[in-house]
Amino acid sequence: MLVLTCKNIEKSFGIETIFTDINFNIESGDKIGLVGNNGSGKTTLFNIICGKLQADKGEIFIKNGYKLGHLEQHVSIDSENSMFEECLTVFKDLISMEENIRHLEEEISLVSQGNNTDKLESLMDEYGHLSEKFNELNGYGYQSSIRGTLIGLGFSEEDFDKKMNILSGGQKSRVSLAKLLLEKPDILLLDEPTNHLDISAIDWLAKYIQDYNGATLVISHDRYFLDMIVNKIIHLEHKTTKEYKTNYTDFIKRRKENIEIYRRHYEDKQKIVEKEKKIIEQYRAFGGERYNRLAKSRQKMLDKIETMDEYHEEGQIRFKFKPKIESGNDVLEVLDLGKSYGDVDIFRNVSFNIYKPERVGLIGPNGVGKSTLFKIILGKIQEYDGSIKLGHHVNAGYFDQEMSSLNLDNTVIDEIWDDNPKLTHTEIRNALSQFMFLGDDVFKDIKDLSGGEKGRLSILKLIMSKDNFLLMDEPTNHLDIDSKEVLEEALLDYEGTVFVISHDRYFLNRVVDKILVMSQDGITEYLGNYNYYMEKISAPKSEDEDESAKTKTQIKEEKRKEKELLNLEKQNKKKIKQLEESIAVLEEELSEIDKLLSDNTIYENPEKVMSVTKDREDKSSELESLYDKWVEFTDI
Repeated sequence: MLVLTCKNIEKSFGIETIFTDINFNIESGDKIGLVGNNGSGKTTLFNIICGKLQADKGEIFIKNGYKLGHLEQHVSIDSENSMFEECLTVFKDLISMEENIRHLEEEISLVSQGNNTDKLESLMDEYGHLSEKFNELNGYGYQSSIRGTLIGLGFSEEDFDKKMNILSGGQKSRVSLAKLLLEKPDILLLDEPTNHLDISAIDWLAKYIQDYNGATLVISHDRYFLDMIVNKIIHLEHKTTKEYKTNYTDFIKRRKENIEIYRRHYEDKQKIVEKEKKIIEQYRAFGGERYNRLAKSRQKMLDKIETMDEYHEEGQIRFKFKPKIESGNDVLEVLDLGKSYGDVDIFRNVSFNIYKPERVGLIGPNGVGKSTLFKIILGKIQEYDGSIKLGHHVNAGYFDQEMSSLNLDNTVIDEIWDDNPKLTHTEIRNALSQFMFLGDDVFKDIKDLSGGEKGRLSILKLIMSKDNFLLMDEPTNHLDIDSKEVLEEALLDYEGTVFVISHDRYFLNRVVDKILVMSQDGITEYLGNYNYYMEKISAPKSEDEDESAKTKTQIKEEKRKEKELLNLEKQNKKKIKQLEESIAVLEEELSEIDKLLSDNTIYENPEKVMSVTKDREDKSSELESLYDKWVEFTDI
């Protein structure tokens, strides 16, 4: 069933055409990824679909009665509400309904003391219908839905009372996403929904979208996330769209095959054209009426051959990392490293080695100290426990996710020239052109650049440093999909050593050959890419495999706590069993109450209805509390 159609959509800003002839359909249950380079018009298309922008031409059809929900990439919520109160605004109609039910209960109580049976019957009828509707709309469970959604998106219950106006931009974006999911629109339009989520929250969101009954159209640079959720890709390129009924990985494969077919077709046609041109030139060189006639005839045939534009991948950057000197085999040794601020341990007992030419991915929860570890390795933080040793002839280069190395007062060209004063103006311009800084773009002030432009400039600085050990902190965050692909190819060809922090699991799968998982208590090493790591932690392990995947400190700690954990597990199992028994009893009681309330004869006795309804509310509240406790114990 079609729920949304875009037909012949065109949009320009001034003389610049953003896109033209956009055509696609969205069916009920579709999970679609909208992909394309930065600046190709994806967000503009979303704004047109939502009615925030007017298309110059074309039509958009949305199924009658269907509601659109739009998550914008940049969100600003100015509110005195707490996080939880802000989510409650989604349910203002339900809360108002609940208040009406309470008001009706009071009115019924007063009227039942008199003899006005007609009014009492009318009130009871209204009360019955309103209570039934309230129950159908999950009136007894919306607060649990809020808690579950906020926790799924990475908040803790301690965060719920924080005021919205003190939250960071990323936290506000997550609250906006939570509100949108709680609204449950028929069609979800999500613009970069994973930008401020960690891996566990991204997995939760992916599961939510997989189970979501409505249609979803999502813009995302997170290719692993797209692979998890989409059944269709709409690619916006060269100002129009092409549809692929597949996931992201197969889309990339099919796109490359199509490009190769097009290029071969183009080359074959060019050969035919060149051959015809030579024949025409020969005929004209021979001269005479006969050969001139033949030349004109061949020219007419040539003019009828359909011309093809040479294919170019839109805005793609091409570069290669090449170290100036080769490092020794031992690149980095970290032994019993620890860092604390005051009495608070950031991490401890961190030990690992990196060898040439490994490509190592560092993963772990937000706040565990990954960026701090990088700064210690680079000498930007001097106070720590343990030891760090860089190997022979190791020159480290750093990509900072905050891009703090950029001088905001510089122009683009001066930023590169300051670090490479021996290069000529032409050499600098050529380097910048590979990163899509063309024409007057090179004279832009860095403070006026977008996040993607700053990311490209920072990577160019790193490339031109020619270091042999690259430490990269979230290098793909601000890159579009094609730029990520090129960066990955460059790192795969790189002759030095790479150590990279990333939440981009697609990137980790393609690039790295070793995963280091960082926790507060140390590092666990896996000799493979991200999928290998996931297989290892998901599969049952033998005792020997389990021991070898852990640090010595972790093994010692686990043995010390083993008895303690076994006792705790026994206690938890006992509590879980008791809770499950209590939940079963309450669920049965609620089922009986619902049967009672569905019998119209009960409404002849107002006092009994109020008593039964009150009993249901109490039991629902108690059941909700038991569920929360059950979740708490099963998560331990």
